[in-house]
Amino acid sequence: MSSRALLLVNRHARQGQKGLSEAIDYLKTLGFDLIEESTEHPKQLSEVIFRYQHQVDMVIIGGGDGTLNAAVDALVETQLPLGILPLGTANDLARTLEIPNSLKDACNIIAQGNLHRIDLGWVNGKHFFNVASLGLSVKITERLTKEVKRRWGIFAYAATALQVILSARPFSAEIAINSQSVRVKTVQIAVGNGRYYGGGMAVADDAAIDDQRLDLYSLEIQHWWQIILLLPSMRQGRHIHWQTVRSHQGEEIHLYTNKPRPINTDGEITTYTPAHFRVIPKAVAVLVPPQVKVKNSEFGV
Repeated sequence: MSSRALLLVNRHARQGQKGLSEAIDYLKTLGFDLIEESTEHPKQLSEVIFRYQHQVDMVIIGGGDGTLNAAVDALVETQLPLGILPLGTANDLARTLEIPNSLKDACNIIAQGNLHRIDLGWVNGKHFFNVASLGLSVKITERLTKEVKRRWGIFAYAATALQVILSARPFSAEIAINSQSVRVKTVQIAVGNGRYYGGGMAVADDAAIDDQRLDLYSLEIQHWWQIILLLPSMRQGRHIHWQTVRSHQGEEIHLYTNKPRPINTDGEITTYTPAHFRVIPKAVAVLVPPQVKVKNSEFGV
């Protein structure tokens, strides 16, 4: 594995400002030849990756899931391997790939050079790593300001979720998957490519980021307090076995709603219904720990 790397850090990530200097020191100690760039606006990450794509052999990104999502389209197009420094609040992709929050350990994983190709989700032309969803999660995203996340960290998700749950109202949707179509009344529909999202919740108990499928669940509850009962199960993905939760698996999904509804991809609102989802198998190569428990055990690119 060559050591020429483009290091991109989102200064607005929860640990971005502090993590930048630490990451540079660690990576240089490990022998990396770095091109260092930081940005005030994650949406500029793709532009920077395209600018340096022929000068480096990998991209190392420091930030949270939203930062990674902002760079994903450029990673797909350039096919540069990705190293992850978990500097955000939730770090759900890092959790899925068993990359520790310790900056030093994350740098060592990148230096070890163990590459594994992972799937991506795709919705209306936008790629995503973890989960795309509509309903409750969108309202949570709208209320989760940078200031709240920076102050409360992972606890911000739980506190904000409780506020949103109390005012939850069902909406109508049509789900088309595996040549079947069903109309539902739901408060949340999530389509997962990876395993974790929303600060450590699992989309399904057997979900993996390289299983070449999407996992959908729909929360079809009638009273807000039913969500409270579900929450413990959602940490392990066991909620999909409850009677009030509809679940499906497939490679392609269409969602329709009576009016356009915003869709949250990896913590950022990026598109609206009607939505066409599909899985893109083995779309990106990521540097992961040697012992990471992925569905396919071979680590070659």
